[in-house]
Amino acid sequence: MLLVEVGHIHCQAIFTTMSDEGYKTSTMYQTRIALYNMMEFAKENDIITSNPCKRSVRSGIGKPSEEKRALEINEQKKFLEYARDQSYENQYKFILQTGLRTGELIGLKWSDIDFEKRALKISRSMEYRHSTKEWRVGPPKSKSGYRVIPLTDEAIRILKDQKLKNSTIKVIPMEWREFVFLCRKGTPIKNSTYDTGLYKICEKASIKPFAMHILRHTFATRCIEAGMKPKTLQKILGHSNIGITMNLYVTTTEDEKQKEIELVADALMVM
Repeated sequence: MLLVEVGHIHCQAIFTTMSDEGYKTSTMYQTRIALYNMMEFAKENDIITSNPCKRSVRSGIGKPSEEKRALEINEQKKFLEYARDQSYENQYKFILQTGLRTGELIGLKWSDIDFEKRALKISRSMEYRHSTKEWRVGPPKSKSGYRVIPLTDEAIRILKDQKLKNSTIKVIPMEWREFVFLCRKGTPIKNSTYDTGLYKICEKASIKPFAMHILRHTFATRCIEAGMKPKTLQKILGHSNIGITMNLYVTTTEDEKQKEIELVADALMVM
């Protein structure tokens, strides 16, 4: 179709078809953003007079996404107890202190860390592609992924411990010497290997298995529970808008709900 022929009904048809084909609402939401931005660009360049992907275009009609849960405090304590002295203990703990994505953790270099200013800079993401059997280094997930994250005392301690750990590695290939988190062979650890390590710890600790991204959710939830402003958390996590932060990454735990209701209990008593 020519862009000038695309109307509201055609945009809605895309999402209706996606819904019929079983797409998740989260995927459809991202599709709507892409479609809206494309049409808006065309409008700004006088190719079309109005954006057909209006607010009335319904995209929230797909399958519900799996609930993203954060570890309860008792679960987190138990996990950390069983993660002690495991191969990737530092990496798991570091995400719980910084909220990094797995790819950002893998791609972290010592030059990204400023011990004096107690901060780290995120400027790349790295992952292992099994299909091509090679490492792929690229930019962060989005423009907002470029960010500076302040470091806690525990995060600094973990980094110093990792530096000491790396110094005991017999041979580190030249291409990996600048990277922070390496395995005993002196190379980065694959994304899937981190998940496998988590599953083993969960099995030993008798807690529900979870993958790496849950550590990021847990970090975000602990921050909100401790009173961090959502806007600050958004910047630390590298989200483009605050809705993503609050809707996808912050879980209200049962304990937190109880505390919140107790805070307003007196106000609810109308006698």
